[in-house]
Amino acid sequence: MEAENLTELSDFLLLELSGAPQLQPILFGLFLSMYLVTVLGNLLIILAVSSDSHLHTPMYFFLSNLSFVDICFISTTVPKMLVNIQAQSKHISYVKCLTQVYFLMMFAGMDNFLLVVMAYDRFVAICHPLHYTVIMNPCLCGLLVLASWLIIFWVSLVHLLLMKRLAFSTGTEIPHFFCELAQVLKVARSNTLLNNIVLYVATALLGVFPVAGILISYFQIVSSLMRMSSTEGKYKAFSTCGSHLCVVSLFYGTGLGVYLSSAVTHSSQSSSMASVMYTMVTPMLNPFIYSLRNKDVKGALGRLLSRAASCP
Repeated sequence: MEAENLTELSDFLLLELSGAPQLQPILFGLFLSMYLVTVLGNLLIILAVSSDSHLHTPMYFFLSNLSFVDICFISTTVPKMLVNIQAQSKHISYVKCLTQVYFLMMFAGMDNFLLVVMAYDRFVAICHPLHYTVIMNPCLCGLLVLASWLIIFWVSLVHLLLMKRLAFSTGTEIPHFFCELAQVLKVARSNTLLNNIVLYVATALLGVFPVAGILISYFQIVSSLMRMSSTEGKYKAFSTCGSHLCVVSLFYGTGLGVYLSSAVTHSSQSSSMASVMYTMVTPMLNPFIYSLRNKDVKGALGRLLSRAASCP
């Protein structure tokens, strides 16, 4: 059958996480709770950083940006999934699907870049403490975040424009609970060679270089700590990296889990459950990791909540 070009009225069908009707209310309540916890937790981090002058430093500037991106990241997929569960529908329009692909790539890429920038910030703080305020000045911090946004904006736009040239059959089922680029390319009815080449090149460049940057930064940090004579100084310096290391491990660990589950198994359900960890659990846990392991953040959150409670 000849493939039909999609119009705004065409739609795709998304995979359900579970076909059992009795599980739908449970899934709805679970994912709604996770979404609200994620938004509230990351919003509190942003408010704490912006309202407390003690946290007006590069490290917390990047942390507040990470929290903002995490809110946007989870908001790209979960609200649509909740609407579909509530309406007992699997439909998503062509325009909404492409929009979801675009913003999912952009916010996932921003998470990636921000983790690299935060690793560089810790490298400068520990390896060059006397020059930290000069190197990590507000201008450089702003430029690093702006450059990250610009790079991922154009990379995502290229993928989106390449997708618009593809043809699909109306009512095509996407084996996922959201529109993910690789899964959408699999169900296209036209040649996707160019799309896949660009996808692999972008994944290699935006995956290898950030990971290499984080590894190099922490190699330099460990080397610097080994030269310290004070055990207390080593502990204090490395403790500032603990939260970042936890978030890095969670982000890349769940991302690798999604990739391996897609490559090793052909089960759509297994791949979808791995994606839940990546798109929902990671953004939800990030504010807990930074608040529970960081006295400054806990103190700022306490003062913020105290002020909120004292307001009439």
